[in-house]
Amino acid sequence: MEEQNIVVVGGSAAGPKAAARAKRLDENANVTLLQKAPELSMASCGYPYYIGGNFDERNQLLATPTGVVRDEAFFAAAKGVNARVNTEVTDIDRQNKSVTCVNVLSGEKDTLPYDKLILCTGATPRRPPIPGVELDGVRALSEMQDADKLRQIRDAGETKNVVIIGGGLIGIEVCEALAESGMNVTVVEMLSQLLTFLDWELAKLVEKHVMSKGITVHTENGVAEFLGETGKLTGVKLKDGSVVPCELAVVSIGVIPNAALAKKAGLEVGDFGGITVDTHMRTSDPAIYAAGDCVEIPSRITGKKTYAPYGDLANLEARVAADNVILGDTASFPGTVNSGICKVFDLSAGSTGLSEQRAKAEGYEVITATNASLDKPGFMGAKLLVSKMVAEAKTGRILGFQCVGPGEVNRQLAEAAMAVMNGNTIYEIGVADLPYAPPFSLAIDHFITTAHILENKMAGRMAGIRNAEVKEKIDAGSTPFILDVRAPGEFEAMRLNVGETLIPLGTLRNSLDKLPQDKNAEIITFCKISMRGYEAQRVLEAEGWTNVRVMEGGIMAWPFNVEC
Repeated sequence: MEEQNIVVVGGSAAGPKAAARAKRLDENANVTLLQKAPELSMASCGYPYYIGGNFDERNQLLATPTGVVRDEAFFAAAKGVNARVNTEVTDIDRQNKSVTCVNVLSGEKDTLPYDKLILCTGATPRRPPIPGVELDGVRALSEMQDADKLRQIRDAGETKNVVIIGGGLIGIEVCEALAESGMNVTVVEMLSQLLTFLDWELAKLVEKHVMSKGITVHTENGVAEFLGETGKLTGVKLKDGSVVPCELAVVSIGVIPNAALAKKAGLEVGDFGGITVDTHMRTSDPAIYAAGDCVEIPSRITGKKTYAPYGDLANLEARVAADNVILGDTASFPGTVNSGICKVFDLSAGSTGLSEQRAKAEGYEVITATNASLDKPGFMGAKLLVSKMVAEAKTGRILGFQCVGPGEVNRQLAEAAMAVMNGNTIYEIGVADLPYAPPFSLAIDHFITTAHILENKMAGRMAGIRNAEVKEKIDAGSTPFILDVRAPGEFEAMRLNVGETLIPLGTLRNSLDKLPQDKNAEIITFCKISMRGYEAQRVLEAEGWTNVRVMEGGIMAWPFNVEC
């Protein structure tokens, strides 16, 4: 194999993966990894957990599973890669196939030739143009130094009040990290919900849980100004005019692709501002590839380009890029279904594929089902899961899945991600052969049960109604007959208190005189998770009632206040 010079720009996730993979495939290649920061191969997704004190040794963010720090010496000895930190690439000369770089500490410049170049320049946190953003105390979480500073602030114990700007993945993870250190935390989100990859009703369950931990949450509100005295942050003024006193504000409103170097070199960029690549991760220049948070990739559902800055995808893209640099364009990266998950105190929350809102925006006619049930048998320490499945109304093809709860959310999302990637229908998933034993799942897994619920809806055997629609009816004063079919003890322990009527399922057939005698009257049934609610619907329809719907997910999926 002909010796070639391979230069990789960027040393966070994608860059080290691409460099190491390229060297493994061609031991004779001269592989150089250039990194502007002083660290290499940082586990940036672990920053919030370092800040929160889940572990104390910062080098764990830089180390292999066996504890060896991935520094320049490690890459030279173990990987055969010439890694250079504190080195910023300032220019790409595509005609002469070289890059110009400068040592950010000494100012020394250098020019390196390449046969193939891989750009892994990552992303840059959004910095809002808000008055006072330059104040001491307004911070972001992007680099290792940011994590170090926030950890120092946490350990010092002097900061009492913090405002998190943005209720996305990183914002919620930082919220938990700082709240568990004893700080008073306020989360401010411009949109109507936290975690916008979820549909509203599941996001509200997350918000309810966050608030139960003593966190103040402001949705549909933004920051008008950062307030300060003598250059230090003293508070955040919100767009509604209220002021939240604080000594620390963490801005976490998303990231944008760091494609400035590519643009300067004349490479094509897309609508999201990311570098345009084909399925081989090749840019508009056949000698230059790109991977990670700096690129745009296709959605495996819609085929349209999207921006998906996730650490796992960065590694996968980098592997493909390295394969193609060494072996020719033999490997392909087909795109993403946008799978994501995060820990939220005692819950996990995640999604894969399209939310209902996003699917409708893409022009799909959809049908959905909400399922609240356990992740395993009660005698094995079961925990609750609340999920929502989105499918094409005509075909039953699964377009997306969301799940929230203290149970095994990750398993559900992994199953769903494969179903979405494979284009499976609810009918195929409804008979899926998944591993089962009581320590791990129910005999019919939660994901399969969700497909069964959707199958019943598509077949017309079940008519559902969302809890938000029920609340809208109540608030509008047009309350239907709401039938709670739980046991009396369950009702006493927790109830909606919206004028519902309790008739336990076991007595329903003998209590039909307690129901509206107009067989066309609107009746909404529910129980703890609405399995009994569904059975009640079947009973009433058999008795002639024509307008009966099940409140999907039951009281466990109710995102509003309940009476205990």
